[in-house]
Amino acid sequence: MFRKAIIVITAILMVSLLYARPHYKDGTYMGVSRSCYTQEPYYGITKITVERGLIVSISFIVRDSLKHEDFSETYERHFAGNPEYIKQCRNDWQGICSYPKSLLQHQNISKVDATSGATWSYNLFKDSFNQAVGKMKHQTR
Repeated sequence: MFRKAIIVITAILMVSLLYARPHYKDGTYMGVSRSCYTQEPYYGITKITVERGLIVSISFIVRDSLKHEDFSETYERHFAGNPEYIKQCRNDWQGICSYPKSLLQHQNISKVDATSGATWSYNLFKDSFNQAVGKMKHQTR
């Protein structure tokens, strides 16, 4: 009797774990968003690839449309002499690098935490990801 109860509980846990993660539609999708930063020249661009309902690859960049360059670890050079902005650039770069890894691990945008001091890059990531997911839902087979 005890053994049957353990098997039933294990099966229930496995099913609940299976349904705890969103199942995405297979394909490759791209989302682009400025989030709430419509007065700034930056765009978050997220590209995701889904296979068998799971995200298998993610790329995320922030594009500066005025400077025609991607935000990178060297972007802080544009703020030489301004330690606050340099720190902000470093925090956001850390976020830009960590958010895709976290989403790949969790498979759920609501489980991706913002990096301290990098809310800007988090909002761009989250909104561009949601744009990509929105394209999934509207695509016909």
